Amino acid sequence: MEIRSLKLINFRNYEFLELKFSPHTNIIYGKNGSGKTNLVEAIYILGITKTFRLGNESVIIKKGKNITKIEGLIKDNVLNSYKIVVSEAGKHIKIDNNKISKISDYLTKVNIILFSPDDLKIIKDTPMTRRRLLNIEISGINKEYLTLLNNYNKLLKQRNTYLKALSKKTNYNSNFLNILTEELINTGLKIVNTRDYFITSINKYIKDIYYEITKKGNLSLNYKSEYKNKTKEQLLAMYQKNISREIIIGKTLFGPQHDDIEFIIDKEIVKEFSSVGEQKNSVIAFKLAEIKNIEETLHKQPILILDDLFSELDQEKITNILKLLDNKLQTFITTTEIDFVQKELLANSQIFHVVNGKVKEE
Repeated sequence: MEIRSLKLINFRNYEFLELKFSPHTNIIYGKNGSGKTNLVEAIYILGITKTFRLGNESVIIKKGKNITKIEGLIKDNVLNSYKIVVSEAGKHIKIDNNKISKISDYLTKVNIILFSPDDLKIIKDTPMTRRRLLNIEISGINKEYLTLLNNYNKLLKQRNTYLKALSKKTNYNSNFLNILTEELINTGLKIVNTRDYFITSINKYIKDIYYEITKKGNLSLNYKSEYKNKTKEQLLAMYQKNISREIIIGKTLFGPQHDDIEFIIDKEIVKEFSSVGEQKNSVIAFKLAEIKNIEETLHKQPILILDDLFSELDQEKITNILKLLDNKLQTFITTTEIDFVQKELLANSQIFHVVNGKVKEE
C-alpha cells in the first residue's frame, strides 16, 4: 500500500499544496513550526479520518478559511482517489467521488501506522488512552469492530440511564434491566474477544522486535478486562450480585469500558518501573509489531509514519529500527535536522524541505 500523491487546500498552514511521494522512504525536514508534521497529519487523516493531535477537528482548517480539503491517490491492489472535506457543516468522505456514509466502510481501506512524540502517553496516561489506541488500531483491520463498539456504547448509555431512574424508585420491575444486561454482556464479550485476539497477535512479534531494538529485555502486553476468561453465565451472576450498588450509584460498574493494557518488560510493568527510554522503545516495538500483524491479517503492508523519530531516540536505537523496516514499506520520516539522518538512508530517500508552509523537493 502506498500514497502516490497528496493535495491540500486550506489545511493548517498550507493554502494550497500538491506533492508526489516515493513508494519507499520519504524524509520531510524543517524547523519546528514550519509545517512538516502537518504534512504527515494530512496523510494520517486521509487514512483514519481523524487527526492524531489534540484539539477540535476544526483546528485543521487554515485560519481565516471555513473549509479544508485533503485529497490523495492511494494504491492498494488498485489506484483509488480519497477525499476528506472538513467544514463547519461537518465532515464529508469520498472514495472515487462516491460518498461514504459509514466510517466502518472506510477505515479498513487505508492502513497507517504512526509513531509520534505524543505516543509516550500510551504508557503514561490513563486506561482511556490505551482503550482509544485499541479501538483505532482494531477498527483499521476489522470492519465489524466499530459497529460492535457503537452498539455497546448505545446499550451502556441506555442501561446507565435506566439505573439512574431506578435509583429514585423503591420498587421496580427488573425485566427490562435484565434484558439490557444480557445484551450488554453479549456485545461486550464480542468486543473483549476481539481485543484479546488482537493483543495475542501483537505478542507474537513484539518480544523479538523489542530485543532487536534494544538488544536486551523481554517485552509483552497484558490485556486486562473484567470480562476476560468469563462465561456469559458468570458475568450475569456478577451483575446480579452487584445490582444494588449499581442502582445506588446509577452507573454500570463492569465491562469493556474499563479495559486496560499493561506493557511488561521482564515481568515488571513499564509504566511503573521503566525509564523514559524503555517506554519509547516499548511503544515503537508495539507499532512495528502492528505492521507484522497487518501483513499477516490483511496480506498487505501499511503506510508507516515516524514523526520526529531522530529527536525521540538515540542513534543506535534508530539504526536498529531502520534495519527492521522492509524496503518495500512506504515510510514517512520527519526531522528537524537533516544532518542527523544517515547518508545511506538519505541516498535512498525522496527528500522534502519545509520552510514556513512551503515545500521544496530536493
